[in-house]
Amino acid sequence: MEGLNKGVGKVEVAVKWDPSPLGRPSVDLDLLAATYLAADPHGEPGYVVHHDSRSPDGTITLSRDSKTGQGFGWDEVMVLELDRLDARYARVVVGVAIQQQNGKKAFADIGHPGLRIREGYDVLDEHDFGGAREATAATVAEFLRDEAGVWSFRPGLQGYDTDPASFARIMGAPRRP
Repeated sequence: MEGLNKGVGKVEVAVKWDPSPLGRPSVDLDLLAATYLAADPHGEPGYVVHHDSRSPDGTITLSRDSKTGQGFGWDEVMVLELDRLDARYARVVVGVAIQQQNGKKAFADIGHPGLRIREGYDVLDEHDFGGAREATAATVAEFLRDEAGVWSFRPGLQGYDTDPASFARIMGAPRRP
């Protein structure tokens, strides 16, 4: 009975953190999503969605962007409509990068960071970046399309010590064990 597995369709990825204490520079966490072609799933991304952008076809959008952590609940929210993504793409990697304009900051330096990934009301993953405390950026999810066109979710936190621009170039590399 092939074809009955619906897989993952429309996913929301959300990040939150506490604003900096009074008198300290603001902290800015950014969600990023990179798409990879089926022909080269670990190569150069087809495109990267980040602050002030969206996918060319509108299937990946950043609907909330905070530069300070001051918000009502989740400060940054990205929606991925995987079920509408062009068939050329077989992999999407989502990450979080800390802007570094005001000196180097790692997740350990951020007040109460949190991540939630859900499909509809079902929470697929939720954590506090505890496994990447010394990192300045981290991949947080991977979505893979199989030969039948069905998307699956692969959770996983992997930290990097890099700036946001470099992170966008390397976040699609194969995961380290």
